[in-house]
Amino acid sequence: MNTLSYKTVSANSATVNKEWVLVDADGQTLGRLASKIAKLIRGKYKPNFTPHVDCGDNVVIINAEKINLTGKKWTDKSYIRHTGYPGGQRSLTATEMFAKDPTRLIEKAVKGMLPKNTLGSALFRNLYVYAGTEHKHAGQEPKAINLNDYI
Repeated sequence: MNTLSYKTVSANSATVNKEWVLVDADGQTLGRLASKIAKLIRGKYKPNFTPHVDCGDNVVIINAEKINLTGKKWTDKSYIRHTGYPGGQRSLTATEMFAKDPTRLIEKAVKGMLPKNTLGSALFRNLYVYAGTEHKHAGQEPKAINLNDYI
């Protein structure tokens, strides 16, 4: 029997094929969109997925201002941060954060679903979110995909 036929293949930075994909967030629910995007960035949909390697795709999201939140999340969901000083806890509702910058809602949701280590930081740099339909990655020729095709 050929001993190479049953070896586990582990991807590395030289053998990974990264693609550019374009996702339209128009009418999508925030959490469901973010979980699928996190899996795309991580590379979980690829057959050669390796947990400790950046084998995911570069994802460009357009129409971030047309995202949906279900229920009363627009008013009840709060984003909490701390300045580092005593009594420095600050919070924003989803509506307030959306008014400041609609792309931050998607960025925070996806970042929370990535690993909390240096690999997660590197993976997050593969995400590009834009409020409108215009983006500056036309040179990479991103392939438009439908997220409903993914589980």
